[in-house]
Formats: sequence, structure tokens, C-alpha cells
Amino acid sequence: MRTAFHLTSGDEDHQNTVLTIAENLSKDETIEMDDIAVVAQAEGIDPVTRDGTHSDTVQELLDSGIAFKACSNTLDMMDLDDGDLVEGVETVSSGASELTRLQEDGYAYLQP
Repeated sequence: MRTAFHLTSGDEDHQNTVLTIAENLSKDETIEMDDIAVVAQAEGIDPVTRDGTHSDTVQELLDSGIAFKACSNTLDMMDLDDGDLVEGVETVSSGASELTRLQEDGYAYLQP
């Protein structure tokens, strides 16, 4: 199974909730997960930036095998570039198109 999380909120508590749910899913031994991806867009881009509130958590989750993808449209709007992202975060053309692709590839869509 594969799951994609959509991270759009600027609220730190909500961001923490999304990251915690993704981590918990990756550790749940009652379900066989093939892939987990977190697509960061809009105000939800902060955790995947090097100076983001949850950047350490994002790095830990990347190291555990969870993929993180940053919306390039959001990066442009916020005057950020790939160098501002946590190492290992992939830039995608847009958050919406990436989520559409992931769902087409069989990923379940979650926006906690």
C-alpha cells in the first residue's frame, strides 16, 4: 500500500500532527506499507525548509524512508529555492499535479 499526505497548513500543531501520523503509519506493523510521501504546499512548505520549525523531524523521517516533495510554485511565491530545503526533499512541478500523479499510481490521499 502507498499513502500520500498533503501538508498545506501553516499551523505548527497541525504540521506536527501530519508528520506524526506519517511516522506512525510507517511504524505500524499491522499494515504493509510500500511507500509514504508527504507533499508540502502553500503554508505547509515551512517544515521542509532548512530553517523550518519541524525541519529536524522532516530529516529524521526522510532518513527512515518517507519521501518529501515540495511544490515549486510555492517555492517561487515565497522566494525560496532548492537550497532552502532540507537535504533530500524533492522539488515537484506543483503540489496539485504531484498529488494527482500519486493518486493515479495508487496512493491513498490523506489530509489530516
